[in-house]
Amino acid sequence: MKRQRAEQEGRKGEQRAALWLRAKGWSILAERVKTPVGEIDLVARRRGLVAFVEVKWRKERSALDDAIDARRLARVAAAAEAVAHDYATQGEDIRVDVILLAPGAFPRHIANAWQP
Repeated sequence: MKRQRAEQEGRKGEQRAALWLRAKGWSILAERVKTPVGEIDLVARRRGLVAFVEVKWRKERSALDDAIDARRLARVAAAAEAVAHDYATQGEDIRVDVILLAPGAFPRHIANAWQP
C-alpha cells in the first residue's frame, strides 16, 4: 500500500513539473517514456533544445538535497541516449534536467544536471 501511495505522489509530482515547464515556455513531448535501460519522466522542447527530465517529489523540502544522485542521473542519461533520435529530430541540442518538488517549495529546476 505504501508503494502505491508513493507511486501516486510521484505521478502528481510529474504532472506539477509538466505544468511548471509549460508555464516557462516548454512543450511537453512525452511523459513516462520507458526504454530498455530506464524510464524518463518527461521529455520537453524549447527553442532548439530537448530536455529529458527526471522529476523527484519529496514530502519535505529538506529531503530535496538528497533526492538525486549520480547513479540515478546516469540511468536517465542512458535512457535519454536510447531515445534521443526520436525526439531531437531537427538537430536540437539535448540535455538531462532534474526538477525537484516538495510541498510549499518553489520547483527547483537543475538544467543540464548530467555531466559525464
